[in-house]
Amino acid sequence: MADDLLILNASELVTLKGPRRARAKAEMSDLSIVQDGAVAISDGVIVDVGKTESILRDHGSTGIEKIDASGKVVMPGFVDPHTHLVYAGSREFELELKAKGKSYMEILEGGGGILRTVRDTRDASPQVLFRQSAKRLESMLAHGSTTIEAKSGYGLDKDVEIRMLETIKRLDDEYPISIVPTYLGAHVVPPEFKGDGDAYVDFMAIEVLPDIARRKLAEFCDVFCEKGVFDVPQSRKVLLAAKGLGLGLKVHADEFSNSGGAQLAAEVGAISADHLDKPSDDGIMAMARRDTIGVLLPGTPFSSMSKDYADGRRLIDLGVPIALGTDLNPNCWNESMQFTISLACHKMRMTPAEAITAATINAAAALGLEKKIGSLEQGKRADVIMLDIPTHAHIPYKFGTNQVSLVIKGGRSVWER
Repeated sequence: MADDLLILNASELVTLKGPRRARAKAEMSDLSIVQDGAVAISDGVIVDVGKTESILRDHGSTGIEKIDASGKVVMPGFVDPHTHLVYAGSREFELELKAKGKSYMEILEGGGGILRTVRDTRDASPQVLFRQSAKRLESMLAHGSTTIEAKSGYGLDKDVEIRMLETIKRLDDEYPISIVPTYLGAHVVPPEFKGDGDAYVDFMAIEVLPDIARRKLAEFCDVFCEKGVFDVPQSRKVLLAAKGLGLGLKVHADEFSNSGGAQLAAEVGAISADHLDKPSDDGIMAMARRDTIGVLLPGTPFSSMSKDYADGRRLIDLGVPIALGTDLNPNCWNESMQFTISLACHKMRMTPAEAITAATINAAAALGLEKKIGSLEQGKRADVIMLDIPTHAHIPYKFGTNQVSLVIKGGRSVWER
């Protein structure tokens, strides 16, 4: 049980108090900020939020630990709803290929990209896989992420996919950061099934997914629905098989082309469609009607040297609830939600308030956790960060550095600068 704790005198207490669901349109601009704010925490749970004066009056008895947040922003811990945390090796050599004009798909077709990481991950021992992934996780925590999603997808066979999901579970058990596991066997067709994607889809649906569901190794199933990877019928088959086994659904949708991924996500009841750099109007409107969350990943076009960022402004204006994620992976080695927020503002025309909403409560909703985390409200888990900045607008404005000075997870200080 965590000790009682008061956080006092915050220049801005960004509570995001409001509906315990994904926020859309104008709702994304309402951060419910309390000036000179304070938070009261007991047994790892938020018990009160308000002005410092009132919190001290109601909860400031002698002996309670107090943290002075004068001149700082206090807000919910970042929630990162899209990462490929667990993998082995690196692909820094691809930077030169990108600089010379090679596209992501061209690098993949040449045996690089995902397939290179598949080889490295298959060759890595469980200990090496854990150590390399843990180092990334420690950095994410230091940058203010208190809950993340993590996908498999660099094994593409049964044994290594399960090894990845077991590594995710071990990381979740051993580190003070919550990790939501996702099975992404449908990341690319592996060499063993080259030229026969349908057979690989059957393999996942019949051989792999039932075992993963039985062992409760994943909460979601994701599919890379894209031309040249998995088409809509193949993606639908995997997703419906997963849905029948009780898994939640996610879709890598419309990243490089209008592949029909956004429509598919809405059709099958996926909790989110991710990337959305090139969705169709029909896909956007289908998502808006179903409240399918759009998880935007601006680090990916940045790392791919692409000008094609998702149009966050348009998606928000059309009513799609938007979340943000790092898309941490060997192609986009981004461990910072702060940098992601900055890119969202500079490259996708999102306001600072919208981007913060997308990185907290809406990101929590993209993992089905909006009733537990993502805002500073009574009854929610005390996942709180303190940033050494005077206002929330400094998060995207002052980029390229870590502005977090304290991370509190479940009412306990777990990282401090």
